Amino acid sequence: MNNLLLSITGALNSIGSILVAILVLLLMITIHEFGHYTAGKLLKFKINEFSVGFGKALYSKTKKNGEVFSIRLIPLGGYCAFEGEDTTSEEGASFNAQAPWKRLIVLFFGAFFNFLSAIIFNIALLAVIGNGMVSVTKIDYESNPNISQLEVGDQIRKVNGKELSFFNGGVSGITQYIKDETDITLTIVRNGETKEIVVQKYETMIDGKEAYLLGINTKYDKLSVGESFLQCVPFTFKMAWECLASLGKLVVGQYGLQDIGGPITTIGAIADASAVSMMNLLLLIPLFAVNLAVFNLLPIPALDGAKMIFVLIEWIRRKPINRELENKIHTVGLFVLFGFVILVDLLHLFVY
Repeated sequence: MNNLLLSITGALNSIGSILVAILVLLLMITIHEFGHYTAGKLLKFKINEFSVGFGKALYSKTKKNGEVFSIRLIPLGGYCAFEGEDTTSEEGASFNAQAPWKRLIVLFFGAFFNFLSAIIFNIALLAVIGNGMVSVTKIDYESNPNISQLEVGDQIRKVNGKELSFFNGGVSGITQYIKDETDITLTIVRNGETKEIVVQKYETMIDGKEAYLLGINTKYDKLSVGESFLQCVPFTFKMAWECLASLGKLVVGQYGLQDIGGPITTIGAIADASAVSMMNLLLLIPLFAVNLAVFNLLPIPALDGAKMIFVLIEWIRRKPINRELENKIHTVGLFVLFGFVILVDLLHLFVY
């Protein structure tokens, strides 16, 4: 009976984590589409429908101005449908009839809203958890007598000159920094004074594998609310830069397909993070928001970045590239993109 109860509890927790992950994904996409919607409303574009989700409409309401708001069956996307956006029409209230600068703003605002949401989420992250830097809470002098210079309460800022942050593994990154070194230089803050001390690691076995440890326990250093507001913007830009760097490594072959994922893999990652702790989820949400912003601005057909390039070319040439050709390029790009993310998800499910 106890085993049955444990199995049921585990299953319910797993289902709950997956539901949280789907809601997070849906929230990010809805924020993106709401960015397009907001810019479109401000610039007087005709909007036919704002939809949360894809597929069959579960709920639909038509406003007095003709706009339709709907909630649809499949919670893995959404859209803001502008009049004539996917047609060749350049007349009346159609999307292509609007000035190029207006279309650029509307296309850009999806990613812009994702970035703004990441800034807001990062305020919570910095205030609740911190930026990845840690303080020492316990020292095991018996296991490692070579850390006698370290004291409980010391704030570790750098390990061998590398600053601790979530972008390089945070406290878990200490292990990788000390693996090939004998003497470990820690930059610490003690009683408001910054100093460097040299300690040594010790080797042990964990789960049958060699591990290199310092013999300390740590906790993340939370920022004050004021500090969180001051640091949230540069922290988010740093996060965006790390996303771009990861894409660059993918292009040059430093990362493989196992390092990226489609919507199913993304949901799995978010579900795993929320199952472990809400702290992990707090870190993953702004990271996903920034990734969505960066990815949508890439010059890949069907994405906002490619559409913006076509509008820029039209603005410079003072006439558009053949609309039918552009639509075909975006349609092919969309199918290729869908095929790619499905392939990546299948590889994660059955290979990696």
